Amino acid sequence: MKDRGILIVVSGFSGAGKGTITREIIQRSGKYALSISATTRAPREGEQEGVHYFYKTREEFERMIADNELLEYAVYQGNYYGTPKAYVLQQLAEGRDVILEIEVQGASKIKAQVPECVRIFVTPPTAEELKRRLMGRGTENQAQILGRMKRAVEEAPYMPLYDHILINDDLDKAIEAFERIVQSEHMKQTFIGEITDELIEIVKGE
Repeated sequence: MKDRGILIVVSGFSGAGKGTITREIIQRSGKYALSISATTRAPREGEQEGVHYFYKTREEFERMIADNELLEYAVYQGNYYGTPKAYVLQQLAEGRDVILEIEVQGASKIKAQVPECVRIFVTPPTAEELKRRLMGRGTENQAQILGRMKRAVEEAPYMPLYDHILINDDLDKAIEAFERIVQSEHMKQTFIGEITDELIEIVKGE
C-alpha cells in the first residue's frame, strides 16, 4: 500500500516567486499533484476543464457549499473560487503530495479542516527585494505596486502561523529547501504513526 500523501499549503507575498517554485517542483517530480480549484467564471481561451479549473455553474457551486464539498471558498470579482475536497483527498490517498497555492485567509480555513497539512510561506530575503521584483515585472504601474506592498504588510502578521518560512533568494536552492521540508514532514508523520501503533500494542498486551 502506498504511503498517504501530504497536503502542502503554499502562500506568500505577491512577487515572492511561489508560483514559479510550485510549477518547477511539479515539472521536476512526478510525486506531486497541484490542487485544482473550482470556479464559476467562464473558461478563458486555452484553458481546459480539470487542468486549469473545474468549471461550475453558480447553482452547482452553491450546492457544493451546501454539501460541504469544499475545503475553502471565496468570492472574487463576482465569481466563486474554491478547493474541492474530493479531488484533494483522492490524490492524497493515492500517495501524491498535493500542493495548494492559496492566500493567507484561505490557508487558515484549510488548516481548520485538515490539521495535519503543512503550511509553507514563501518570501524574498528582504522587503526591498520584493519591491524590486514587483517593479521588474513591468506589468504594473506605481499605484498597483504600492497596493501589492500594502497587501504584503497585511499578510506579514500571518507568517508566524506557518510551519515553515521558505526564503526564495535562489530558485534552485529554494526548490531543494522545499524538498527537504516535505521529506522531513514525511519522516515525522511516519514516525508518529509507527510509535503510536507500538504504544497501543504495548498497552493492549499489559
